[in-house]
Amino acid sequence: MENITFKFADLHRHGPAFYNFLRLRKEVFVDELGWDVPHDDEVEMDQYDTPVAHYSLVLSGGAVVGGARAMSTEAIWGPNTYMLRDAHRGKLEHIPPTVLPDEIASPQVWECTRLVISSRLATNEERRTCLRLIVDGLVEQARARGAETLICLSSHALMRTLRQLGYEVRRIGPSYRNDEDGRMYAVLAMPAEFSAARRADWAPAHSLPVAPAAAIAARAL
Repeated sequence: MENITFKFADLHRHGPAFYNFLRLRKEVFVDELGWDVPHDDEVEMDQYDTPVAHYSLVLSGGAVVGGARAMSTEAIWGPNTYMLRDAHRGKLEHIPPTVLPDEIASPQVWECTRLVISSRLATNEERRTCLRLIVDGLVEQARARGAETLICLSSHALMRTLRQLGYEVRRIGPSYRNDEDGRMYAVLAMPAEFSAARRADWAPAHSLPVAPAAAIAARAL
């Protein structure tokens, strides 16, 4: 597997990768989880996919098998800020305002959203590797721009997996049950530090090998 990172202005440098990320988001968030988010027959794309966004995607055999989006909590684009701040202000129907106890607007804090991993990665090890590459890519971009902390709205299950990968994740808000998919979510925060594996060998996030089984499982979207 390989990780690619880019800001919105550079998405054209990676061919169809960004569009295929939007396709994967539609496949998981709309088709599988039933979220009420903007989409058409092919892709999901919302009001936070703007020039202030940065992306970390994972490719396997040329196919996008995972990815996520990040932006500074100082981000503003038109009437929107970032997802959790807008939710705190009561602007998002399916996220309760209480999920973020206090508004955050700091260049040292970045929000991560739309984290997705393809069901084509069949084993736990493949999915954990994909998650690690995604998050290390987000950390890399945020740190390069002065961030010290990452926050995200996440399921409880993801919090456990992130901790197992060596990220110092903690919950900073109350949990709630999503009325669309029935899962429990909460706002998490972690230092903008790499995974335990990345810290141990300091291998570039763009060059981790993929097992043959993962290459077979990751078919083109």
